[in-house]
Amino acid sequence: MPDVEDVHLPELNPETYLNRELAWIEFNRRVLAMAQDESLPLLERVKFLAIFSNNLDEFYMVRVASIHDKLRAGLPGNRPDGYQPLQLLEEVRSRVVDLMQQQRSTMREVFTQLEAYGIRVTTTAQLDDSQRSALREYFHDEIFPVLTPLAVDHARPFPFISNLSLNLAVWLTRNTGRVNGEIEFVRLKVPEALPRLIDLGKIMRRYGGDNTYKDTFLWMEDIIADNMDSLFPGMKVIEQYPFRVTRDADVDFEQEEELVGSMSALIEESLRERRFGSVVRLSVPDNISERTLNQLIYQLNVKPERDVYLIDGALGASSLFELAAIDHPELKFPPYIPRIPDHLDEQDIFSAIRRGDILLHHPYDSFAPVEAFFRAAARDKDVLAIKATLYRVGKNSPIVEALLEARDNDKQVAVLVELKARFDEENNLEWARQLEHKGVHVTYGVEELPVKTHAKVALVVRRESDGVRRYIHLGTGNYNAGTARLYTDLGLMTCNPEIADDVSKLFNRLTGYAPATTYRRLLVAPEHLHAGIVALIDNEIAAARLGKPARLIFKMNQLEEDVMIQKLYEASRAGVQIDLIVRGLSCLVPGLPGYSENIRLVSQVGRFLEHSRIFYFHNAPPDQRIYLGSADLMRRNLYNRVEVVFPVMESYLQKRILRMLATYLNDNTLSWVMLPDGHYEKIVADEGASLINSQTVFMEDSFGLDMLP
Repeated sequence: MPDVEDVHLPELNPETYLNRELAWIEFNRRVLAMAQDESLPLLERVKFLAIFSNNLDEFYMVRVASIHDKLRAGLPGNRPDGYQPLQLLEEVRSRVVDLMQQQRSTMREVFTQLEAYGIRVTTTAQLDDSQRSALREYFHDEIFPVLTPLAVDHARPFPFISNLSLNLAVWLTRNTGRVNGEIEFVRLKVPEALPRLIDLGKIMRRYGGDNTYKDTFLWMEDIIADNMDSLFPGMKVIEQYPFRVTRDADVDFEQEEELVGSMSALIEESLRERRFGSVVRLSVPDNISERTLNQLIYQLNVKPERDVYLIDGALGASSLFELAAIDHPELKFPPYIPRIPDHLDEQDIFSAIRRGDILLHHPYDSFAPVEAFFRAAARDKDVLAIKATLYRVGKNSPIVEALLEARDNDKQVAVLVELKARFDEENNLEWARQLEHKGVHVTYGVEELPVKTHAKVALVVRRESDGVRRYIHLGTGNYNAGTARLYTDLGLMTCNPEIADDVSKLFNRLTGYAPATTYRRLLVAPEHLHAGIVALIDNEIAAARLGKPARLIFKMNQLEEDVMIQKLYEASRAGVQIDLIVRGLSCLVPGLPGYSENIRLVSQVGRFLEHSRIFYFHNAPPDQRIYLGSADLMRRNLYNRVEVVFPVMESYLQKRILRMLATYLNDNTLSWVMLPDGHYEKIVADEGASLINSQTVFMEDSFGLDMLP
């Protein structure tokens, strides 16, 4: 944390600083608005319903879990928003319950509209006898063998309920003819290895000899419930209800490495602990019986007024990704094929980089040139060494395969694999082991164990006729071909000697001991990034106070760090014009009298996930005017991660980025503007104005409208 003593920064208080968790809920409200948008294709609306639920799952596993931890520890709230833990949990619940009701209403609406296209999500109660008979055969062949009922009685304790698992709570009595027989309780886990939505057409073709059914789906738990008698011969089912548990899944890496022997052992141990985190949410149907609900509350040790969520309809709507994936192209966005820039020759990518820096805008520009960069490095006889950071690379990674191939070709390869990438730890651990097995130099971070390496950077050292040359790739997103088709990110390929020197020093810092490393061109966290951005903001403030035109344009995912917000308020007070493009949460409040009249904050939510980070400083020297990078303006990025923010030095590339920023700022289709009360309002184009959808514009031209902001 920088020392801001004696610096008179604007005060942060509940009026000027929004709560992070509540700001995130407002972001998910904008995601839900995509599902509610009747102009979107129906299966895309289904996908956004699933994204909304998936977002909520992670929010509860990480952010809400952290509030629970503070409450249990008796720690007071110490953030400028003024919220105390219990008060915040109550407010989170109130807002989420409202959004869940909207989501379920939208689900019913979308399902009804899908029926016009022959797509149905139905129940066993709506099937005829022949369908239920076929379904029963399917149940006995495919589902019954993997079910394990677990009784709860004096000899058998209530079983552990794993995170995000779907379960059935079942009450039974013996078929003895007695009116008041003893009641037994059983927990039945819905198998995760099978699809959640079962295609009735496939079942009817196989078991009913009927090929007329298509695109009719049933929830797995409904099929199990309809065949419950097969599981409990001699018993009578009194009642059964599904339930779903969300647990604290935020792995704590802040412990001493020697306690577990190695980073990989720490990760493995932490992944085991994740499955046993405390319960932070119990989801149940809104028609659940009092008996069943009380049993679950008692056994799971949850607070009913705080932790129990009554859901209208099927639990765990993230499973709707399965429905969104069905083959109905007319109900989806038209396919988009990323372009490969004309000037970029994949056959000789090093020559292309020598001709001039290359800027790629994914997913509008293909990720293939990045893969080609690694592949060429692995196969080129003149390449001596490859170094890279890997954060989230995906399960089938061409880049990791290229690094393995490079070792087969006797290249020196050094890779920093970030094992602490949340929810990708297990996948990254597997890649790390494969790389180590091939002889790759694999490291897992710098000296301070809790610091994640989030930077996206690769270095290729090549012997050429005039000496050794270094080729660099720097990005705002991960080396992941899958997310590169869904996330908007920027990547720079360069052989600029000054940037290459900085990148070489960075890798020495990452793999060795060099805490006093300084950089000429790169802004590197945790040591230099915060101070570097503050200095550039201060330069705009100084220009404004001299009466010069001053402007900041920042694009990022999240905005939360205290001093950055204070500096932006200070800049606004000084007369700097500030445009913020923040996809997710923002704790800064625009338009506040005396604080932020000169700040406008917009957010875009669309077909692609906005992920690029861009920082524009109008009065900076030309080679420091525009930066791209991996970091948001959050405490975790600035203080607790290795991040790289890098300059775009070539004027022709700067003009392209300014076009991009202008396109975002003029978007009147996907954009929401943040109001002084912390809520967002959808921007509606003026009557007669041209509609500008920034993502559609980028699909036509990677760098957007031919205008400057």
